Amino acid sequence: MGIGTVVKETPAQTASRAVFGFDMPLLVIVVALIAFGLAMLYSASWDFSRAAFDDPMYMFNRQLMWLGLGGASAVALAFIDYHRWRQLIVPAMAFTVLMLVVVLVMSEARFNATRAVFNGSIQPSELAKLVSILYLAVWLYAKREMLKDVTFGLIPLGVILGFIGGLIYLQPDLSAAATVLMLGGLLFFLAGGDMKQIGGLLVVAGIVAYMVVSVSLTGQQRVQDFVTGIKDPLQASYHVRRSFEAIVNGGWFGVGIGKSLSKVTGLPVPPTDSVYAVVVEELGWVGGVGLILLFGALVWRGLVIARRAPDMLGTLIASGMVIWIGLEAIINMAVMVGLLPFAGNALPFVSAGGSNLVTTLAALGILFNVSRQGSAAHVPDDEWRSYGAAANLRWWNGRGGLPRAVRSRSVKK
Repeated sequence: MGIGTVVKETPAQTASRAVFGFDMPLLVIVVALIAFGLAMLYSASWDFSRAAFDDPMYMFNRQLMWLGLGGASAVALAFIDYHRWRQLIVPAMAFTVLMLVVVLVMSEARFNATRAVFNGSIQPSELAKLVSILYLAVWLYAKREMLKDVTFGLIPLGVILGFIGGLIYLQPDLSAAATVLMLGGLLFFLAGGDMKQIGGLLVVAGIVAYMVVSVSLTGQQRVQDFVTGIKDPLQASYHVRRSFEAIVNGGWFGVGIGKSLSKVTGLPVPPTDSVYAVVVEELGWVGGVGLILLFGALVWRGLVIARRAPDMLGTLIASGMVIWIGLEAIINMAVMVGLLPFAGNALPFVSAGGSNLVTTLAALGILFNVSRQGSAAHVPDDEWRSYGAAANLRWWNGRGGLPRAVRSRSVKK
């Protein structure tokens, strides 16, 4: 049957799709990442937990607890129609803003930062990343016909991102604030935002980033350490030097799981920020590249789901969720090999931390719901596909500028 044909389902087919509509390749990839992450966290956290908490299983057991909570959240969200976020997102954003304010007002400072509540167990900045993606996707979908107008597109987007990013920056959490801003710009691009506005957004973002680094002692130190390390790896920050040591020690095939030396001889926080260095030391470059390929497969499958989403809202949500997870992984791993200034981004599924694990699994639950709905047979003709704008830039076919997002047509799956 050709493009534009409406394919009607029988009630039995509809019921079957509702139960078995999960994207199986994505599910296999997620299970593989969870299993890999638990194995490596167990290895990386054993000695650290014994020294810090007098219990070698402390961090691993807590990760299992958060995994159970995150898994339950993922299953629940996989069965909640993502269109309902159009009604739920304003209360969700209000709650997130409230939590970010509570962190600044009531949270206890730890390591010169106030990022968590409830005795350091919950970081609202992780929730802010997830909710910001949903909020921006809903907002861009609602304003999709007015994005060319700067007063309805770029300026409101800047206000939204500036407000959320500012609250996160005050903690201070520079990497989380930067992540929110990057995701906002990316979603604006995928929604079909004008290239001139996107260029202006990049220029403004660059200026603001420079100003933030200029007034932030933490930012200045990290950039200075990064530049020094690029010029001479032996003069990089202590953290990066110890990471290099672990990576070199691992070689091609690693020293074996549980046999890392760096995690017991001074590698900073091996179960969290430095866990990728432990992965490469124990599994070698083969294991390190294998993990990169798993994240690459996750992003690829998420973008396939986004492309098959029944409407622009589903495309934006799916794109934002999977690119966020991929971005977190890239930043964490790039920092450990000295390719980016130091940032506090967790390595999804692998780093110890309940907030990141639960929000990551929640994001995947929403992505699974988009995949389930993407198997629907008919897409309304007035729906826009954001990838029509993103993939058909006019310089691609010899013309200038960015076209309007094309309208999708139903296709037989």
